[in-house]
Amino acid sequence: MRRRTLLMNSLLAPSVLAATSPALAQTLAVQGAGTSFLRNFYMRWGQGAAAATGIELAYEAASSDAGIARATDRSVDFGACETPLSSGRLRERALVQFPSVFGAMVVAVNLPEVQQDQLRLAPDVLADLFLGKISKWNDPRVAEHNPGLRLPDMAVVPIYRTDPAGTNYVLTVYLSRVSEAWADGLGAGTVVRWPEGGKNAAGIAGVAKAIKETPGAIGCSNTFTAKAQGLVTVQLRNRAGHFVKPGMASFAAAAARAEWTPRNTADAIDVDDPAAWPIVSPTYILLPADPTAQRVAASLGTMKLFDWAYRSGGDAARELGYVPLPEAAQASIRESWRAVRGPDGKAIWEA
Repeated sequence: MRRRTLLMNSLLAPSVLAATSPALAQTLAVQGAGTSFLRNFYMRWGQGAAAATGIELAYEAASSDAGIARATDRSVDFGACETPLSSGRLRERALVQFPSVFGAMVVAVNLPEVQQDQLRLAPDVLADLFLGKISKWNDPRVAEHNPGLRLPDMAVVPIYRTDPAGTNYVLTVYLSRVSEAWADGLGAGTVVRWPEGGKNAAGIAGVAKAIKETPGAIGCSNTFTAKAQGLVTVQLRNRAGHFVKPGMASFAAAAARAEWTPRNTADAIDVDDPAAWPIVSPTYILLPADPTAQRVAASLGTMKLFDWAYRSGGDAARELGYVPLPEAAQASIRESWRAVRGPDGKAIWEA
């Protein structure tokens, strides 16, 4: 039975609900919610899937924590998050977890006369800029890796995302790995007790806006928002000791070296590859393993949507700065879908 598409978050453009193929007699609406990190990406995938399969995707961009909560309480067909759940938490909540795509966090600054990808930052310097331990942009530790670059005698203004966010998690996991001071102090999480002295912002769009409007600012964004807002990004020194620019080549290099687990999670943060961007991580999908009779069709529709996306959505992912999953991972994910069972106890995924 056809369900009307649920009301989307006001940030989402109506175009996510693309017109379906005239050849299809009816459509099926699938509702997702969670991280804002891939909002525009899911819009693009939703358009393609609607035209090809008749499955309409409505996605509410909120946060990773919201995606986990909404999938757990079954108020959506799937949740999306950057924070993978443990096997124990998945069993407790009767959820199946799998990644959708790899995405990257980029570092952006607002400095006079500093152009795109000119500034180079070592990982310990980046951590101390966010910790407030480096307070001026012409500090010797910044200048050390930027010979010939004119650095202003200007205060550093870290931009902190204050709402719960998977982007906070990805950034702080990275900073915890490269900085003992960070690991021993703030640690990693979706909610961060940021130091005093920075500028607070809510949402990934709010962070980008604050960076753009604040002289001396430094903050993190996803690739799509950074490009759309014209933010000036920087190079980072990776684990192999090479300064790399953010871009598809360095994102793909990191994804190719990701360490996979049997439960379909992947770790691509700070991999040891000379060409790799150091802050790359997948976004995960959470799918109820025990849909009710009324939700079986939507659950199967969710799996069909991602099946189509894996097979046909790679170009769209790359155009927006994201890295598709390797084929071996896709095959493992499809096998994991057999754990989703209807009220009769039978697996609903048979493809």
